[in-house]
Amino acid sequence: MRNFGGDLKGSYVNLGMTQRLHYVNVNFCCNDAFIAYPAPYVQITGVDDMTNQTMTIREMCDTYDVTPRTLRFYEAKELIFPHREGQKRLFTKRDRARLKLILRGKRFGFSLEEIRQLLDLYDMGDQQQTQITRTYELAQERLRDMQSQRDELDQAIADLQEQLKWGEKIIASMRQDRTAAE
Repeated sequence: MRNFGGDLKGSYVNLGMTQRLHYVNVNFCCNDAFIAYPAPYVQITGVDDMTNQTMTIREMCDTYDVTPRTLRFYEAKELIFPHREGQKRLFTKRDRARLKLILRGKRFGFSLEEIRQLLDLYDMGDQQQTQITRTYELAQERLRDMQSQRDELDQAIADLQEQLKWGEKIIASMRQDRTAAE
């Protein structure tokens, strides 16, 4: 990736590829350091935006529809790292980005350990090539698993529909026998 510089601050670039989860969200944080993760568009943001805006635990809960317990759990699991002012937790833009990734990963069925491993790959120093590649590989595996589950569910639905048709015929036959006997 190249250094986009401050002139593109806040701009969006579509990096769409051929399959799901192949979009990359890149936050410009300091010189050539990038954070990359799956998202519909690339947003390039300067370091000032990342450090000056913080949110309280209540604001995070309201914004991302999670409970304080969830945020404390993710903090205990070292998935997010809010700053502390006494007892008050303050979440940076990086924490918010990580939380979005955690929630998206959970939605797609990734384990917390898989999510942690992907988030930890950010610091590899290879402009997130390893992180993006591993995310892509895991997403492909997860998509195959989801498609397999859907196929199994489709088969179970078809089987149940057949059983219901059989049950319908039996019930109709029993009703005919009863009316004939009367």
